[in-house]
Amino acid sequence: MASMKGHILIAMPHMTDPYFGRSLVFICEHDEEGAMGVIINKSFEDESVKEIFPTLIINDEAINEVISPMYFGGPVSLERGFLLHSPDYLTDETLQVTQEFSLTSNSAIIEDIKEGDGPQRFKMMLGYAGWGEGQLEREIENGDWLFQEVTPDFIFGGNESEKWLSATHSFGIEIAPSSSGLA
Repeated sequence: MASMKGHILIAMPHMTDPYFGRSLVFICEHDEEGAMGVIINKSFEDESVKEIFPTLIINDEAINEVISPMYFGGPVSLERGFLLHSPDYLTDETLQVTQEFSLTSNSAIIEDIKEGDGPQRFKMMLGYAGWGEGQLEREIENGDWLFQEVTPDFIFGGNESEKWLSATHSFGIEIAPSSSGLA
């Protein structure tokens, strides 16, 4: 299978896992050893995420005054922040995913954003999603995920609560209101 780097995974309606149900995952790395991505549509302000993490309190004022909302990026390394951003910001630690997207995971980017020297567009996630060798391919073959190309406007703009439905509709999948599951 070709690399899905720079694409989004769209969780299929039958996925009811509390982490991945109704998720959109931006794939940052994908090769023969596995894949890494960040969920881009689950804010820590959403009720479904609050149900998963009822005791998680994110009250670092230095971050909250600059970046809000913060997103649940996935269940791996939840204590670590990842900023998916436009490619107009670059450090030695920045991963250029595509010509339109970069990923940085260091505290300096927070200060740079605060000072007006950071990327123009960004989202901050805590944690990430990871798959071992062949695992993601098997999940796609099982019908758990669809994947497609994505634009910066889709990632950084729009109504978060409608993104999953919008992505499923792009494949012609109509979700009945009674089967909407997690928000």
